[in-house]
Amino acid sequence: METFLIRALQLILSLSLLVIIHEMGHFLFARLFKTRVEKFCLFFDPWFTLFKFKPKRSETEYAVGWLPLGGYVKISGMIDESMDLEQMKQPPQPWEFRSKPAWQRLLIMVGGVLFNFLLALFIYSMILFAWGDTYIPVQKAPLGMDFNETMHQVGFQDGDVLISADSKPFERMGADLLMGIVDARQVTVLRDGKEASVYIPDGLMDRLLADSVRFADFRIPFVLDSLAAGSPAQLAGLLPGDSITHLDGERIAYLDFREQMARRHEQYAQAPTDSTAQALRDITLTYMRQGVENTVALRVDTAFTIGVYAVGQTDRLLPVVQKDYSFFASFPAGVKLGVETLKGYVGQMKYLFSKEGAKQLGGFGAIGSIFPATWDWHQFWYMTAFLSIILAFMNILPIPALDGGHVLFLIYEIVARRKPSDKFMERAQMVGMFLLFALLIWANLNDVIRFLF
Repeated sequence: METFLIRALQLILSLSLLVIIHEMGHFLFARLFKTRVEKFCLFFDPWFTLFKFKPKRSETEYAVGWLPLGGYVKISGMIDESMDLEQMKQPPQPWEFRSKPAWQRLLIMVGGVLFNFLLALFIYSMILFAWGDTYIPVQKAPLGMDFNETMHQVGFQDGDVLISADSKPFERMGADLLMGIVDARQVTVLRDGKEASVYIPDGLMDRLLADSVRFADFRIPFVLDSLAAGSPAQLAGLLPGDSITHLDGERIAYLDFREQMARRHEQYAQAPTDSTAQALRDITLTYMRQGVENTVALRVDTAFTIGVYAVGQTDRLLPVVQKDYSFFASFPAGVKLGVETLKGYVGQMKYLFSKEGAKQLGGFGAIGSIFPATWDWHQFWYMTAFLSIILAFMNILPIPALDGGHVLFLIYEIVARRKPSDKFMERAQMVGMFLLFALLIWANLNDVIRFLF
């Protein structure tokens, strides 16, 4: 319950900030062009509002709604989600949206998207300034990667070190690396000290979307942190800091050792004779100590453990690159990160229209799950910047009821030199709202299905 509340609080705080900044973009451009804004509302408020006030001598009422699905500014003389058709039947007034030149109306409509994108760039810059950029270079992973079953079927092998896709070098784990793999014809890996090629089939992304596990993870070295007194490992002479590299001559990572011991335990329980059972308990370990390789034979206990605790901190086991930025250097780096994030997200959108992609579409549950289970300001701001990028992109899509739909009609007006009729705009707004609500229902239904099944 505590985890749910922490994630819910982060989600509400993040979305509140993004909605306020988005609507502030519309609001400021409207006021710049002397267009009246009747209402500025955080969240939607059908039937009633939680809080509202109107400053003296102000044309704008400020409110907080009860339905946290977004927010809005009600601009005079505009067909929007308020569907105030009575106002549109009155003669146009000079302070109304419909009375302004097309270029001013265009800037008012793109103001929200622009502010969200600028917010993301600013947050990314401040993240880099405050925390720097920390990542594990995939090309230097000492034991390579563990791959899921789909990647095994394609031709990847556990222990492969990812080098490049179509000669473009890999740098770090993330969405860019995955997109680089699925969009490539050939991926180069380092396998047993030699370069090898894996050819990528069409439709790999659809297969990966159907998987319930990540496509790959770093193989974690088996480094001893501590040993239980009198344990098989201690009696055999192993010490904290030793790095176990082989089991019975076969190269292993930490998870490999656990899987091998679990498999042997099952065989032990089914062994036909005592001698066969005892033989399963005898193992040979190869380990590194201060750069020197050693081998030791030992007998595991009947639970098939050796009495050790492994180092769990990834940053102690894998090479970590830390880049720090000065205040002024953080801005170009933040812009670059924001642009790359937008490009990566746009590149992934094409998979949304596939069968598996549609299943992966998520609502508020999926969005909330990307926040950490404990409060972490670094991750909170990183996720907020990412959501700001998504909000900016989604809003500029040419769908009626979104900013992009209004922009599309304004561009038509500028090119054709005539406005679409009010009746057309009303119908387009209704169609757009229907599509958006259908999408919202589908996305949150997917969350429910994933939760139940």
